Amino acid sequence: MVAMNACRIFLILLCAFCGAVVSRAKAQEFKFAVSGDSRNCGDVIMPAIAAGAARDGAAFYWHLGDLRAIYDFDQDILDRRKKAGQPLPAIADYERMAWDDFIQNQLGAFTIPVFLGIGNHEVYPPKDRSQFTLQFADWLDSPVLRAQRLADDPKDHRLKTYFHWRQGPVDFIYLDNATPDQLDAEQLHWAEQVIARDGNDPAVKSVVIGMHEALPDSLASGHSMSDFPIAEKTGRTIYQDLLKLRTSSRKNVYVLASHSHFYMQGIFASEYLKQHGGVLPGWIVGTAGAVRYPLPPLASQAEAALTNVYGYLLGTVAADGSIKFEFRRIGEQDIPPSVAAQYTPEGLHYCVAENPAH
Repeated sequence: MVAMNACRIFLILLCAFCGAVVSRAKAQEFKFAVSGDSRNCGDVIMPAIAAGAARDGAAFYWHLGDLRAIYDFDQDILDRRKKAGQPLPAIADYERMAWDDFIQNQLGAFTIPVFLGIGNHEVYPPKDRSQFTLQFADWLDSPVLRAQRLADDPKDHRLKTYFHWRQGPVDFIYLDNATPDQLDAEQLHWAEQVIARDGNDPAVKSVVIGMHEALPDSLASGHSMSDFPIAEKTGRTIYQDLLKLRTSSRKNVYVLASHSHFYMQGIFASEYLKQHGGVLPGWIVGTAGAVRYPLPPLASQAEAALTNVYGYLLGTVAADGSIKFEFRRIGEQDIPPSVAAQYTPEGLHYCVAENPAH
């Protein structure tokens, strides 16, 4: 009887231990959604992305920059005014209200946290980096980002347009490469410190690094950090740092960008990178509402390449930190009825099915 009771107690304790292990493993598992370039028709597309991300159970959405066009009117704003019988605004009025429009009609659609990156259209005159920091301080200084910034340096109370945060076994890093002078010395030093710490931290299993313009030398290098000498140099430095991180510490590394208005997977399978260290998993997902671009000449060498599509990348993080990515397409049928009702039929169709770059 004593032996049977002891065996029963052992089994109970074993089950409790196994249950705790499974619970901890599941706590490390989560999903997230990411895309960029929601100018032009983002007021139409982003609510559909928000709804899709919520259905997918995403823990957060990550925007990779380019919120509104700024240099000219966004098509969604013009058609919405047409449907409402309102006069077209002057360009100065549009520039003043464009970011408020983004907050109301795009960010307002999300029921999950949003991490917000800066893109090159955020620094088009009359906008600049300082205005972006002030307008979007609530997102740049969210409790998650503030806690991470102060954990890195208790004296660091300055908001920045580059940041990182830990979630489960993953470190998410955003780089600001919105202007040709970036990454400057300060940001490059910060990024290399974060990557080095990740390499020495056993709790970090994966690094996901996002930015607006793709790192240099990709299959889409014609519209990336390769466009400017400083950016090309610092971008190559970051790429080599990430290769070293993967090789020396066996961490998973994933690289995300937008800027080019199409979807591509496997963007770093270029001959240059094959001969200069190796190929990292990389995606371009500039598919949140901007005018569509044709695919670059080397797109056929990518794992996947699609243009004239909208949608978002869904990442599923496993307990070991590895991430599976899937592209979720958005079609006209996915636009919430309350959003579609704000536009003319031809304007809605243009935004979803046409919207080519001129």
